[in-house]
Amino acid sequence: MTWVDAHCHLQLAGEPADELLRRAPDVDWVVVPGIDLATSRQALALAETSDRVVATTGLHPHDASSWTAERDDLAALAPLGAAIGEIGLDYYRDLSPREDQRRAFADQLRLAADLDLPAVVHCRDAFADLYEIIDETDTADRVVLHCWTGGPRWTKRFLALGVAAFSFAGPVAFETGDTVRRAARIVPPELATVETDTPYLSPPPYRGEPNEPARVAIVGSALADVWGLPVEAVAAVTSENATRIYRP
Repeated sequence: MTWVDAHCHLQLAGEPADELLRRAPDVDWVVVPGIDLATSRQALALAETSDRVVATTGLHPHDASSWTAERDDLAALAPLGAAIGEIGLDYYRDLSPREDQRRAFADQLRLAADLDLPAVVHCRDAFADLYEIIDETDTADRVVLHCWTGGPRWTKRFLALGVAAFSFAGPVAFETGDTVRRAARIVPPELATVETDTPYLSPPPYRGEPNEPARVAIVGSALADVWGLPVEAVAAVTSENATRIYRP
């Protein structure tokens, strides 16, 4: 039984990537997203040195104000990656003006469409605007909703919109994660991936510690409980889904 960690910021972890991967023998491969120009280049560099790493490139909403300055360089890198991301909207921390976030998000969705790539999408407290922009750009079929934390209502709406996948992380296993678990019950297994979001969101019993790829099995086990499936079946279907999306 092996897993795919579909969202894992190895370049942001405090330990060497090869050591983190060594400690995850049950993880077949990982997706390493960029969050800006520098980390996108780092992700691509990791992919060049390890066949267990798939890289993506993009600008996170926290840094959306840099989109005008970094657009051309990120667009040049984009064909080298397996997806555009991590992109999206974050109205919780609001580290970039919301108009900048919306502009950068829409532009990067269009870039993904132009390059026929999936888009790895972050959303926090911005479901309505996220839905509207995805709908307006007609890009739902390439959107992977990373670290999905929406409740059943928004899950149903994004399912109806036709997104490519919902990616579940540590919150599905949190004691406070009932909303995420109720949403996960609605998601068909063939539209789900699992992730750690390393080094963030460690699942129990590692809350408060830096996360790492080896813990993706805890996320998968929580989904198995939600769906009433054997863990082996969840590992297989989520790995197949990640392969379909990132390694066609």
